[in-house]
Amino acid sequence: MHLLHTMLRVGDLQRSIGFYTEMLGMELLRTTERPEQKYTLAFVGFGGGNRNGEAELELTYNHGVSDYDLGSAYGHIAVGVDDVAATCERIRAAGGKITREPGPVKGGSTFIAFVEDPDGYKVELIETASRQI
Repeated sequence: MHLLHTMLRVGDLQRSIGFYTEMLGMELLRTTERPEQKYTLAFVGFGGGNRNGEAELELTYNHGVSDYDLGSAYGHIAVGVDDVAATCERIRAAGGKITREPGPVKGGSTFIAFVEDPDGYKVELIETASRQI
């Protein structure tokens, strides 16, 4: 078994695609329009996604729904990056929201930051060179 995708419900599909592709550098892999069922899907990911063994993010837009209550159970998505500080500066310059500035994780040495997508989902940026597995 392996992880295929994580699904997030979004209020504006194009805005979310822009965040994940332009700010985080993912690629738009495919879209599916289901007008009779009143939803549209967009899959984004790194390195070609599932076809290359990489997990994907499924962005689901339910027609006519512009916002969701995220609840208290959702934590975050984690994305590995080469340079957390440079990634944050690029995201900030593009109008993105940094919710935790770059720095070491509490009690450790892994260098992280948090950003927020347009729907309020948290995305943790982890500097891969500092990460201990």
